[in-house]
Amino acid sequence: MQPVFENILILAKTYPSPSSKYSETSCVAGINDQGLMRRLFPIPFRLLSENQQFKKWQWVRAKIAKSPTDHRPESYKLFIDDMECKEIIDTKNGWLSRREWLNKIPVCEDFKTLNADRIAQGKTLLLLRPKQIKLEIKPAKKDWTEEEIKKLIQAQTQCDLFSKEDHLKWMNILQKIPFDFYYRFSNERKHKIVDWEAVMLFMNCKKSHGDQWEMPFRQKLEKEFAGKDLMLLMGTVHRFPHQWLIVSLIYPPKPQPADIEKISLLL
Repeated sequence: MQPVFENILILAKTYPSPSSKYSETSCVAGINDQGLMRRLFPIPFRLLSENQQFKKWQWVRAKIAKSPTDHRPESYKLFIDDMECKEIIDTKNGWLSRREWLNKIPVCEDFKTLNADRIAQGKTLLLLRPKQIKLEIKPAKKDWTEEEIKKLIQAQTQCDLFSKEDHLKWMNILQKIPFDFYYRFSNERKHKIVDWEAVMLFMNCKKSHGDQWEMPFRQKLEKEFAGKDLMLLMGTVHRFPHQWLIVSLIYPPKPQPADIEKISLLL
């Protein structure tokens, strides 16, 4: 497939992971202006120039082509040099403008329906609206492995412009998160949260509350979100097609009667 330009609204950006080819990569997902889901991977997000570092809920104009190695229908290669960041959609009027685009994505009410859509239609990016959520926090390995460190610094060591000190300084910026975060649904199924936004919340809570970080972290992701119209953008793992991850937390307020009337006009 020849590359094409598309306008894509960014809905997901995962915390970076070490990559043997790109040093580190983030998985990015969104919806184009025709209502089609797009997965843009791999993207070395932190290595992008400042004017290319898009935000969640921001439109980008991007040159993309169907991935030759990832056969998931939503997966596309992004040509970084031809990408341009556009406007950000705000949260005014109960997320009215954002809901216009969320309404174009099928929303599953349970995991059984979600997985059935994958099997029957090959969909690997879908919204799930959980009836209940329970946050689980598990210790992760504390440090990068030697192989992961090698991946993180390899791109810089291939360039003579970087000193050894610069390599180490750059590598240390990508923190190894010592915990893994999961949502357990009402059907007792558990899925890992890889949304960069959730990781940043952990870092901010850790900075402001030290060892007591868990209380404000849970307050946000468990108690506060339970009162929202929480939707989880679920994505499968390329090498493990049966495994789903929570790639983005989407949490508009629960619509009020007046909002429901406005939303219905968008359908």
